[in-house]
Amino acid sequence: MIANVTVIADNLDYLLWGRMAQGEPGGVLLTLLMTAGAAVLALAGGVLLAALAWRYSGTVRRLLFIWAEFIRGIPLIFVIFWLYFLLPVITGKDLPGALTVTLALAWFTSAAVMHTTFAGLQALPGGQREAALAGGLSSWQMLRLVLLPQAMRNVLPSYAGLFIALLKDTSLAFIVNVPELTTVAGQVNSRVQVYPAAIFIFTGLVYYLLCSSMGWLISRCRRAHG
Repeated sequence: MIANVTVIADNLDYLLWGRMAQGEPGGVLLTLLMTAGAAVLALAGGVLLAALAWRYSGTVRRLLFIWAEFIRGIPLIFVIFWLYFLLPVITGKDLPGALTVTLALAWFTSAAVMHTTFAGLQALPGGQREAALAGGLSSWQMLRLVLLPQAMRNVLPSYAGLFIALLKDTSLAFIVNVPELTTVAGQVNSRVQVYPAAIFIFTGLVYYLLCSSMGWLISRCRRAHG
């Protein structure tokens, strides 16, 4: 038991920060950075797409939902692979693996955010729209000032679930050797080659604490603005 704890203690800095001293964040820190970046991009992109789908019915809405269903129907691991190998071809230069994975996570999650936000808009009472139009607001002003704030507040629990899943999905970055928490845990296990249970139980507990903390924080935000 003492030896198990020693393995974690001896490698704790690497598991938490990676090679931060050399300017290469990893471990828990990189997991949080990728989660935050992907969440911001996914929320902004998903809300914008939901607003477009709500504002423009017909062909535009159908195309947006076809795109969203296509993305949601593909395993995330494929999306990561595609962007990892495709983006350097498009940009003509190598991109950091963490950036590529962050973009893949954001793209994948934005489809779910779009569905969730659009459902929130559709669930609002029709009187909200009529009152906004009667007040002289344009369609985009009505969306930005009246409907979206209410819809997003109502679907905050769904956002919480999406972003918690997003945090856990960062573990798939190991397939392209991005040194987030799962990757560095595997590296530590390969190096010491003893007590793998201790290393991966610790890793699981860290994910649990991160996800629980995120859920608690979003719940507090919802109550504060409820």
